[in-house]
Amino acid sequence: MTAKKADFSRLLLKWHKGKNHRKMPWKGEKNPYKIWLSEVILQQTRVQQGWAYYENFLKAFPTIHDLAIAPEQKVFKLWEGLGYYSRCRNLIATAKKIDAEYNGQFPNTYDEILALKGIGPYTAAAIASFAFHLPHAVVDGNVTRVLSRYFGDFTPIDTTAGKKLYTQLADDLLDKEHPDIYNQAIMDFGATICLPRNPLCEDCAQQADCQAWQKGWTTQLPVKEKSIRKKHRWFYYFLVETPDDKVYIRQRTAKDIWEGLFEFVLWETDEPEYFTTNSLPPSDHLRQLFGQQSLTLRYISRVYRQELSHQTIQGQFLTIRLKKTPPSLSDYLLVPRQELTEYAFPKFINAWLLDPTPAQSLF
Repeated sequence: MTAKKADFSRLLLKWHKGKNHRKMPWKGEKNPYKIWLSEVILQQTRVQQGWAYYENFLKAFPTIHDLAIAPEQKVFKLWEGLGYYSRCRNLIATAKKIDAEYNGQFPNTYDEILALKGIGPYTAAAIASFAFHLPHAVVDGNVTRVLSRYFGDFTPIDTTAGKKLYTQLADDLLDKEHPDIYNQAIMDFGATICLPRNPLCEDCAQQADCQAWQKGWTTQLPVKEKSIRKKHRWFYYFLVETPDDKVYIRQRTAKDIWEGLFEFVLWETDEPEYFTTNSLPPSDHLRQLFGQQSLTLRYISRVYRQELSHQTIQGQFLTIRLKKTPPSLSDYLLVPRQELTEYAFPKFINAWLLDPTPAQSLF
């Protein structure tokens, strides 16, 4: 038995009409700004986590113009906790472009949408089909998984050949008269039935013609050629205290993780360091930070850890007191501790701010 394209589309739409009960606040939305916002939030974010962020963003910035003119730190603060902060930077840049060049009106052609910063083929297709009823098929992880299994295709989904193949299949299957309904259906089908693990094959509307089901390939498909090798980094953050209970922070500006967010004084190492006394290990970097002066190491936190897509961050927070401020901290902001909540920090630092109990007290 072979997979049938016509039957796939027909059965998918029948399932969507009668059995797709997935609820999301942006489902059925026709406003391109709201669709765009939801798609950006859902990149690398689960629906349940993104739901509240979506509603909070629309409450704070009801229109593209509101987002475009908002202070960037206010936008970053609202984004705090979602991670992948390049999405937030792109959101701001694109809002400003639409506000300035399109008079706040979202462009209504696929090519114009695709040209916007932070918008790829998937997001462009979603906006074009949902908001403007244009016949462009969405192709994301849910879609490629469904198609790979249904057609029993072992072409790796993360290769140029694979992307071309699944894009063509998605276009062939798309209901050109109802692209918005079809795209929503196949995304929901992948998210609720054809799951990455333990798919609900017994309840699947496509079971009769699904090649993965028929041939026992469900756990083998889809195929990915590349395996991610994670980089391991150690971050040691120093809370440099002043007598009036202020601390030094700065904004990360390098093209690296957490760009645009704030942090304390950082010492990054390739291997873990061990602190057992009230003195710091000898290090050229630490000497550059604090000079030759003596310092008091007051607290050391437990080890914190955060898993990112391509790297693992581990580290500790060390509270120290200096006799005088070194020149290396001249570009830092000196802020009262009680005002730290006004700044956007990465999840790694917020985890400590929410639970700063020291592992060791050294005084």
